[in-house]
Amino acid sequence: MTDDEILAEFRAADALLEGHFVLSSGLHSPRYLQCARVLMDPARGARLAEALAALLPAELGIQAVVSPAMGGVIAGHEMARALSVPAMFLERPTGTFELRRGFRLDPGTRVLMMEDVVTTGLSSREAIRAIEAAGGVVVAAAALVDRSGGAATFDVPFHPLVRLDVPSYSADALPADLAAIPATKPGSRAA
Repeated sequence: MTDDEILAEFRAADALLEGHFVLSSGLHSPRYLQCARVLMDPARGARLAEALAALLPAELGIQAVVSPAMGGVIAGHEMARALSVPAMFLERPTGTFELRRGFRLDPGTRVLMMEDVVTTGLSSREAIRAIEAAGGVVVAAAALVDRSGGAATFDVPFHPLVRLDVPSYSADALPADLAAIPATKPGSRAA
């Protein structure tokens, strides 16, 4: 898929929003990618995951896909389906990512950490640490969208389906036009 075809999938799902949004990172942005909307259509989710799976080097030898909840759950499941490996997700019952619900990784399991959208990379880095603490070996990170402008970095190769240069601002550095619009927080984290 080309970048235009990928973005067409988001537009068709009304998942590329314009306004004033507070991201899970706490940063503010004039655009928001609501991956839950693009992934609510299983056929669309499958197309996106298959396109991303086709970009991953076979030599990674991925044995499982692990995603951070909530945003990464469906993206991770679709990626695991595309790769024919198990899908698991991490939760934060006490503020720190961990595997629950009977999920476990055998020591040395080669894991792809899969996100829906990466902005700063903080959640992804936390997820990678949790996977490693659970015995997995993270061989790569992936996301449907890298909206970090290339700023998000990891200690493993990072494979986004599409890279977008979407500005984000700290609350005390908002441009006047963005500050004039009431902010909404559409993500999965309340705080």
